[in-house]
Amino acid sequence: MANASLPPLIEQMLQPEFYPHDVQTPIQLMQTHVSYVLLTGEFAYKVKKPVDFGFLNYSTLEKRQHFCAEELRLNQRAAASLYLDVLPIGQAGDRFQLGDVDNVVEYVVKMRQFPQSALLSQMFEQGDLTAALLQQLAEAIADFHLTAKTNDYIRAFGTVENVRQSIDENYDQTAGFIGGPQTQPQFDETKAYTDQFFATQQGLLQQRLEQDKIRACHGDLHLNNICYWQNQLLLFDCIEFNEPFRFVDVMFDIAYIIMDLTVAERQDLAASFLSHYVECTGDWEGLQVLPLYVSRQSYVRAKVTSFLLGDPSIDAAVKQAASAKAAKYYTLAWSYVQPQTGRLLMMCGLSGAGKSTVAQELSRQLGAIYLRSDAVRKHLAGVPLRDRGDDSLYTPEMNQKTYERLTELGGLLASQGYTVILDAKFDREATRQLAIAQAQTLNLPLTIVHCQAAPEDLAQRVRDRQGDIADATVAVLAQQTLEPFTAAESPYVKSIDTTQALTTQLATIVEA
Repeated sequence: MANASLPPLIEQMLQPEFYPHDVQTPIQLMQTHVSYVLLTGEFAYKVKKPVDFGFLNYSTLEKRQHFCAEELRLNQRAAASLYLDVLPIGQAGDRFQLGDVDNVVEYVVKMRQFPQSALLSQMFEQGDLTAALLQQLAEAIADFHLTAKTNDYIRAFGTVENVRQSIDENYDQTAGFIGGPQTQPQFDETKAYTDQFFATQQGLLQQRLEQDKIRACHGDLHLNNICYWQNQLLLFDCIEFNEPFRFVDVMFDIAYIIMDLTVAERQDLAASFLSHYVECTGDWEGLQVLPLYVSRQSYVRAKVTSFLLGDPSIDAAVKQAASAKAAKYYTLAWSYVQPQTGRLLMMCGLSGAGKSTVAQELSRQLGAIYLRSDAVRKHLAGVPLRDRGDDSLYTPEMNQKTYERLTELGGLLASQGYTVILDAKFDREATRQLAIAQAQTLNLPLTIVHCQAAPEDLAQRVRDRQGDIADATVAVLAQQTLEPFTAAESPYVKSIDTTQALTTQLATIVEA
């Protein structure tokens, strides 16, 4: 029986004989407010609806052809194996023909179909989205961002005026939901944060622009637009219809993922992903603008969900669920821009002492940014993270630069409200004093986490290292000593025996 609400073309696309290949029946139809997607088994076909929402305009056949071509072109950057072709659909009488160039009435994007279970959103719900896979994702997105196009035209979208426009628009469009899913204090305080940010951080936004951090990004990079299929992480369904949504700060892109993980109270996974992403890119300073964008993405999710509340065709139970969902995202948008007290943790110990293992566990439990001297050192020298460095990386001068940069970044991020773990040997009193002075100057809580193990354990761990960016060898370890802690340092020190169970030992650090 025909579905009277569907256009005749979509009705025919639900029939197996429409396609020149075998299909799995019944053909499944998925809809959004802007497109129809037909799932046929091996292939999926996407038809754009003839709608005009201002920010998105598919109202004419010419526009739909253009944006189908743009969707194919742009998504081949990070999901080439999924996006195959743009095909015309011709019409003769009341019949439609896929691939017919005569009397073209529509265009369709042909894609390779993947199982819904491959979506990262589905994997997350099933408990299958691990920290290790999120680190792979961080690497994939870092590679995508580092090669994404930028130029004077694209950079212009990073000006204060352009960044602010859509954020202020969100407030205008949601004032009617105050007293419903959003409270007046949440609205006022979220808006006050962005007003203050744009008034006082113009230099920071200009710096982001000048450092080429405004790029042709994805624009809608949440977990439902990423899949892990055939051992590949694929970033699909990027924004093709609106340049201001795509020509954005790279931190705008990853803010969607931080939002998805944080709203589900998985700060441990968010910290793991975020630490690895900024380690891969070297863009630690970008974390200063991240709260603005996480709040923005959360607010947009809340806004779009709120719009359902005014739809007369939606029943009361669905509206109640939508109101609860919107409230959760309004709360996240508000909470992410509340003042936070930062904290510094300084790892200390010889190579092989287990500093990185302890630091990663603390990062997971505290939701902390994990900042490794090995990564800082290689970014300073322009050496790829996975390449082994030569002796020039370990001169006294380079050591000094590395520790200065490490502690500078730690102080910067902790002063912005992040908990930051500095992972380095900190075996010299002079290097420890750099971090202690930074913490005292910025009035930040500081803990020195001293990791210890027997000499034979240190040597074995160094020998066993594989696939890590650290370059230390057993010969390097043999040259290392740790200068004793001074009386002034001792109050900050928590000693950890990494040959013993860590749970109880770390509890006092976490609870502090």
